[in-house]
Amino acid sequence: MWTPIAEEAARATRVLHPESLQLPRPRHRRVITVANQKGGVGKTTSTVNLAAALALHGLRVLVIDLDPQGNASTALGVEHRSGTPSVYEVLIGELSLADAAAVSSQSDKLYCVPATIDLAGAEIELVSMVARESRLKEALSSEALDEIQPDYVFIDCPPSLGLLTVNAMVAAKEVLIPIQCEYYALEGLGQLLRNIELVQAHLNPTLSVSTILLTMYDGRTKLADQVTSEVRGHFGDTVLRTVIPRSVKVSEAPGYGQTVLAYDPGSRGAMSYLDAAREIAEYGAEKGTE
Repeated sequence: MWTPIAEEAARATRVLHPESLQLPRPRHRRVITVANQKGGVGKTTSTVNLAAALALHGLRVLVIDLDPQGNASTALGVEHRSGTPSVYEVLIGELSLADAAAVSSQSDKLYCVPATIDLAGAEIELVSMVARESRLKEALSSEALDEIQPDYVFIDCPPSLGLLTVNAMVAAKEVLIPIQCEYYALEGLGQLLRNIELVQAHLNPTLSVSTILLTMYDGRTKLADQVTSEVRGHFGDTVLRTVIPRSVKVSEAPGYGQTVLAYDPGSRGAMSYLDAAREIAEYGAEKGTE
């Protein structure tokens, strides 16, 4: 019989010795947009740590940093100073996806198309472009992705519902929404879901909310449990069983240009992201998306 201590030890082994566990490949390549216009919900943190967890266990992963702040690029140890080949040049058609993708310092199976400060003006430039909502989709064609051959593509959106986020939703088949277990957690979520429905109706009928991840869970508060129950009651099986705890290590890691799996692989935060990644991988292997 498994005891809590034995279970924790097994989880730690999986993080510290990733070669002991290979996660299953998805039935079809999965392109997942990570979106929530509310800032500070663990969106970028979840993107990079889920990507790193999947790559650590044998899967090829590409992260598209679509946030001008470039935080995902920083956490993955990828250069993103102005002038670096980036997602901006990909969007305006000057560079191919493969030419802009850089290998992360975290894993040779983890790639990132970085965001530079040039991306800040891209929304204004995109307004006058032909098929402005589909620029990223065109860049993420099957042929372009085949050059990198990722099993998973994660698109990290800015904390807004602007044209960059719309591009991310048009380019993907799935949306992953991180929701923090705190007061006002569901504030703005209705607007996000309405925008997803608009994209489904007019631009991308294949889009669906496939995954909801609860973040910043503090087991000492009643509020965290109330939010968790409310979200699970509303969204059902779309919500991952794994909950990401509030963690100092998770917060510190980006300051060192690392994911929490590289910064402190034995921490609760690292183990939780590994568990969440396993759930995502198992879903992909069982159901996947056409």
